[in-house]
Amino acid sequence: MNNNMDMAKLMNMLSKMDKKDLEQGLNKVSQMLKNKDADSIINEIKKNK
Repeated sequence: MNNNMDMAKLMNMLSKMDKKDLEQGLNKVSQMLKNKDADSIINEIKKNK
């Protein structure tokens, strides 16, 4: 896996989102980080691709 490529894709996606969507997404991530261990977060991300 190429992290630089993935990071570039992520930054590109983020730049296209409007502020409200971005804030909602960040809130979801924040909640996930508080409530779950790393493995369950990774599994969740893989499911959403």
